[in-house]
Amino acid sequence: MRRRFLGDSSSDPSRASSPNPTVRDGEAVTLVSTSKLRKLTQKRSKRRQWSVFGLGGLLGILIAAFFAQQHDVINLEGLMDLNLDTLFDAIPAGIVNDAKDLTRHERETVNYDSFTVGLHLQSQGVKAQHPVIMIPGVISTGLESWGTEEVSRQYFRKRLWGSWSMMRALVLDKASWKKHIMLDKLTGLDPPGIKLRAAQGFDAADFFITGYWIWSKILENLATLGYDPSNAFTAAYDWRLSCEKLELRDHYFTRLKAHIETAKKTSGEKVVLVSHSMGSQVLFYFFHWVEAAGYGDGGPKWVDDHVDSWINISGSLLGALKGYPAVLSGEMKDTAQLNAFAVYGLEKFLAKHERVEIFRAMPGASSMLPIGGNAVWGNKTFAPDDRSNQTVSYGTFINFKESNSTQSPANLTVEESHAYLMKNSETWYQDQVRSSYSYGVAHSRAEVESNAKDPRKWMNPLETRLPLAPHLKIYCFYGVGKPTERSYWYREDRDPLINVTIDTSLTYGDIDRGVIMGEGDGTVPLMSNGYMCAKGWRINRYNPAGVSIKVYEMPHEPDRFSARGGPNTGDHVDILGRASLNDLILRVAGGKGNHIEENYVTNIREYSEKVKIYEDP
Repeated sequence: MRRRFLGDSSSDPSRASSPNPTVRDGEAVTLVSTSKLRKLTQKRSKRRQWSVFGLGGLLGILIAAFFAQQHDVINLEGLMDLNLDTLFDAIPAGIVNDAKDLTRHERETVNYDSFTVGLHLQSQGVKAQHPVIMIPGVISTGLESWGTEEVSRQYFRKRLWGSWSMMRALVLDKASWKKHIMLDKLTGLDPPGIKLRAAQGFDAADFFITGYWIWSKILENLATLGYDPSNAFTAAYDWRLSCEKLELRDHYFTRLKAHIETAKKTSGEKVVLVSHSMGSQVLFYFFHWVEAAGYGDGGPKWVDDHVDSWINISGSLLGALKGYPAVLSGEMKDTAQLNAFAVYGLEKFLAKHERVEIFRAMPGASSMLPIGGNAVWGNKTFAPDDRSNQTVSYGTFINFKESNSTQSPANLTVEESHAYLMKNSETWYQDQVRSSYSYGVAHSRAEVESNAKDPRKWMNPLETRLPLAPHLKIYCFYGVGKPTERSYWYREDRDPLINVTIDTSLTYGDIDRGVIMGEGDGTVPLMSNGYMCAKGWRINRYNPAGVSIKVYEMPHEPDRFSARGGPNTGDHVDILGRASLNDLILRVAGGKGNHIEENYVTNIREYSEKVKIYEDP
C-alpha cells in the first residue's frame, strides 16, 4: 500500500510521464536553488508519509475494533455510536486534507472510464450480435437466506454472503452465520432447517458488497452495444456445492441448457459464454454434462450447434494452489503475512480450526485443489516453471524445516501433499472430495474416452476432452506479472485440531514468512491459467475436434492511486474492470473476435513444453 501511494511513478509502466510545466504570460518566475528545492520536496514528502502513517493508524484501530469480539478490547455496541465528526476533529488538519486529496484521486481512478470502452467500439460500428451468458467465479456470487425456521427468519431474503448483512451477522452472530454458510458434512447439501440460495440476475455478481464491483464494468460496457436482460444473462450458482449437488439440488445445468437454447432461438445467433475463475471449471463440467446420455442428453453436436465462443477469463483450469493451505490449516498468504496484532484479532474472531471447518464444509471450493499432479507441478528436484535464479525448486510444494513426525514428514510434492491432506482430514471430507473430483492425468486417448462416462472427471481438462465442436472458438484472457502463491513452508502446531501451520518465522531468500511466490495473477498460478490454452488443448486427445484456441496475456500494471489497480490491472478479480479486457469481450460478443491476435508476455509456452504430458505414441 505504501509503495502504491508513495512509489516513484517512473517505475510504473502504466503511467505516462508528467508534461513540462508552463508559465503564463506576465507571471513572475522565481529561481530556486537545487538544495532548497530538495529540502522543500523532502518536507512535503515527509508530510505525506506522516499523513499516510496517521491514516494507517486510524484504519488499524477501526480494523482492530471490527475483528474484536464484543467483550474483548472494544465493545462493538459502543462503536456503533461513534461520532465520526468528533473523531475527525481530533485529527490534524494536514492529515485530513491529505486524506481528502487521496480520496479524490481514488474516486477519479475508480470511475476511470465507465462506458468508455463500449462507446468507443460503438463508434466503430460494433454492436450486440451474440447473446451473452456470464458464469461468475468462486465466492463472487451472493448467497441469500430463504429459510423460514426460527433460526433463519431474521435473515430472510438477506445475503449471508456478499453484502453488509454478511458482515453484521459474522461479527454479531458468528455461530448462526457459520451454521448457515456451512453445508451438511455428510450430504454436501443444506443442513436441516437451513436454506441458502444463490442470488439471481445481474445483481448476483455485479458487486460483492456496496462499492466493491466485480462484473459491473463489463455490464456497463455491454449495455453500450445494446445488451440488456433480453440478450444477456448472469448464470449465478451456489459455489459451495459440488457440480453433482448443484444439479441435484438447484437443477443448475438443466436451467443453463434451457437458457442457452432459448437465447439462440430468440436471437437466431449462437451464444457467447463468458466465465471467470472457478466459473471456467463449472462451464467445462457443463460441456460434458450437456452431451452425456442420462444427464443433459444433448448429444455430441449440442455445443457446436449452440455455442459460438467461450471467453475464459483467469480460469483456474488446473486449480489454485492457495486452496490447499486453506483446507489443510485455514491459511494462505493473506493470513500468514499479517502482523502479530492483526493475527491476534483474526484468531480471536475466527480461529484457524474454524476456518478449516468452514472451507472443508464447502465441497465446491475443493474443486480448486491443484490438478495434474507431479506432471504439471513438478517433483522433488524440478518443476516446469522453475526459473534460473531460484535456489529451491517449486516441485516441493509443502516443505518442513524439521521433519521428525507424522505431522511434519519429509518435503512433499503436489501428489504427496494431496495424500497427506486426505490422511489428516475427517472421513466426511475425504468422502466428499473423492466422490466429486479427480486430480490426475489421462495419458492416452482410450483413458480420455473412458472418462467421458465418469462425472468425477468432468471438471478435469487433463482427464477429459473438449466438446466435439469444430466451430467453437475459445479465448483465454488472463493477467500476469503479479506474485502468486506457489509453495509453502510448514511446521507443527500446538492446536490439536490442526497439527500444522505455515511457518511464518521463516523468511530468507525466496521465502517470505513461510510462503514462496511464483508467477500468476495474484490468486491463480500461471501454470493453471495458461497451460491448457498454450499447450494442453494442442494435444490431440484433449481436443480431437481441433477447437480454435487464442491466448491473450495481460501484464499487471496497476495505477498506484487506485486500490483496485485501475484500467491496466492484471489482478485475478480486478481484471474484470480492465479496459483492454472489456474491449476484447465486446469484440467477441459483437462478432469481431476473429480480428484478435494472440499476445504472450510470459514464458508459458516454454514452461508448457517441460510438462510431462505428451501426445499419444
